[in-house]
Amino acid sequence: MSGQGAPADVEVDGTGLRVALVAARWHTQIMDGLLAGARKALQDTGVADVVEIRVPGSFELPVAAARLAPTVDAVVALGVVIRGSTPHFDYVCSAATDGLTQVSVQTGTPVGFGVLTVDNEGQAIDRAGLHGSREDKGREAVFAALETAVALREVAPR
Repeated sequence: MSGQGAPADVEVDGTGLRVALVAARWHTQIMDGLLAGARKALQDTGVADVVEIRVPGSFELPVAAARLAPTVDAVVALGVVIRGSTPHFDYVCSAATDGLTQVSVQTGTPVGFGVLTVDNEGQAIDRAGLHGSREDKGREAVFAALETAVALREVAPR
């Protein structure tokens, strides 16, 4: 399971932070779980200022993140790419990963990477934070983005 060795949630105070939640629409059931976990994590950490935008798929996440990154303290990107029988999976995964990395590095805005890249729907459901799932990658992506934003705010305020 990919979650082995993951750090435990730390106490993060997101009070006063502005966060963009950028989510794909493909794979509705899985996305509903990821979004629910992310929204709950934002609420649990005290983030009240949330901009939420939906885009068609994971390929479109980087452009939305790039537009929003300069206006927020952190971006959380959520999506699902399930392997099929063509190379399309590889192209979309690479574009989403590389694009979101570029957004983070070029803007200095932390991006929580909550894009599931899996071989089958069962693996995605197991990571989506749904009832019976073993992991909640939406929640994890929020904590990664917020923990980084708080750490950067302390040493290099904008």
